[in-house]
Amino acid sequence: MNSHLFELLAGIGAGIGGGVLSGLFGIGGGIVLVPLLALVLHLDQHKAQGVTLAAMLLPIGLPAVLHYRRSGVRILWPLVGMIALGFLFGVFAGSECANHIPERPLRYGFVLFLVFVAVRMIWHRNGGAARPSAMDRPTSHYWIPGLTIGLAGGVASGLLGIGGGLIIIPLVVWWLGFSQQEAQVTSLAVMLPPIGLPGVLVYAQAQKGLPWLILCGVALGFALGAYLGAQGATRMKGPRLRQAFAGLVVVAAVLLAFKS
Repeated sequence: MNSHLFELLAGIGAGIGGGVLSGLFGIGGGIVLVPLLALVLHLDQHKAQGVTLAAMLLPIGLPAVLHYRRSGVRILWPLVGMIALGFLFGVFAGSECANHIPERPLRYGFVLFLVFVAVRMIWHRNGGAARPSAMDRPTSHYWIPGLTIGLAGGVASGLLGIGGGLIIIPLVVWWLGFSQQEAQVTSLAVMLPPIGLPGVLVYAQAQKGLPWLILCGVALGFALGAYLGAQGATRMKGPRLRQAFAGLVVVAAVLLAFKS
């Protein structure tokens, strides 16, 4: 098979996989895309993270967001804007740090982060029920939490090449009392504008460019996968979603550790 065609098809396949899990769990997809790009296409850790961030620039989660809305899941748009603002600053700082860390320590750091997330999700498997007034407070109530959550998600996104949802979703559930589905659609909505652009520019400059053909395939596959995943998410209850999410994180950590 022509190498360019293989790269495009492999990118589409990786994008579908990341998109399904993004729509299902509200994450940016990096938790799956980074290991897949490293394992299947043999990209080094920095390039895999750069490609993942670049794919997130397009509004590829829009089909999933629209499906959540049609299913009656609410979106608090002022909070989305606050998280996005904090994310912009965080992703630049995280990307700058990542490109000064050697590949092996960066990958092991990513694995440890995944294990930590899985443990937290399992430990809190019975939490996360939305408080009745969680989405009806004054907008001023969300400024500090929103900016802080966005900053934390942006740093993690730039540093580890993830979409930020792994940080945003648990914090929105635990700190603000949103339901799992409300937190997931909030995370997806935050990723609709190209808020990862500062990080992509840092990666592209540090890595002397990115594999754009693979990136195009990832973006195409992700849009389809995210819609399919969102259909599954709206049929699942919060506790089942959290348990499945934790299992996914463990699998990704094991695969990436094996690659290292």
